[in-house]
Amino acid sequence: MKKQGWIDWMRAEPAAAAALAVFALAAATLAGAWYFQLVVGLPPCPLCLEERIAYHVVIPLSLLMAIAALVRAPSPLLTVGFLAIVVAVLCNAVIGTYHAGVEWHLWAGPTDCTGPTDFNAGGSLLDQLHGVTVVRCDEAAWRFLGISLAGYNVLISLALALIAGYGLFARKPAV
Repeated sequence: MKKQGWIDWMRAEPAAAAALAVFALAAATLAGAWYFQLVVGLPPCPLCLEERIAYHVVIPLSLLMAIAALVRAPSPLLTVGFLAIVVAVLCNAVIGTYHAGVEWHLWAGPTDCTGPTDFNAGGSLLDQLHGVTVVRCDEAAWRFLGISLAGYNVLISLALALIAGYGLFARKPAV
């Protein structure tokens, strides 16, 4: 029996291949976010943390979708799973676009991470607050080729939507 190569396998199981690609890209993206936070020392702002939520949903869901595609789960199950991935990453692209616009000062961001910090307290509470650092959503902590991490999140989310869409429409019919 001839050993099946990766290309042959991806052609034979396009939904599973798409789900595994979504899993790998989403996991790498979340690992990258943790790298920037824990190794590089760039703490996430509140909008950054919101953008991570979709990855926490998509990573396990895409792994489950890969398994479901490999065991030839019913078509409606695969449809719902891939649609859930598409919706999650498109919503994330919207949040990332909003965040990038806030960084470019195209529109106002949430007041908890972009507005002035006004404290009307005195005494020891004020002393305690001196040590608090608010990570601002309207200041990009890092850019590459003029694009911030929020901008790259948009591009990655759109790529994930395309891959999941491919998995949705390129499925092999159940036998």
